[in-house]
Amino acid sequence: MLNYELRYDDGILVLKPEGPLEAADFRTLASHVDAYLDQHGTLRGVMLRARAFPGWKDFGALVAHLTFVRLHHYRIEKVAVVADGGVATIMPQITNHFLHAQVKHFDPAHEDAAWNWLMARGRARMRTAA
Repeated sequence: MLNYELRYDDGILVLKPEGPLEAADFRTLASHVDAYLDQHGTLRGVMLRARAFPGWKDFGALVAHLTFVRLHHYRIEKVAVVADGGVATIMPQITNHFLHAQVKHFDPAHEDAAWNWLMARGRARMRTAA
């Protein structure tokens, strides 16, 4: 299950995975994000808050997740991963090669720093397609 909050005034999407992700999670999320993007063009940022990645319910959920990322990453400036170590600490090095958004890891104890980074204007560099 993927809980989320789209903070319209800030242009920030907060994602909180709580259990295996389902394809329906991404269809619902896409409808809300697409409506926001139609009005505003880009999202300032995404905050992913998770203790650990819960995985996908099935292969269809994985495909829906990858499709969501493929269709939206060009319109997101920054992604703050607020999670305990492990995979979260290396995620920025991996994803920065594939996503247009800047990705940065923050320890949960430093969530305020993640918010400050997401809210800062003029620091994100949107990469162009190669």
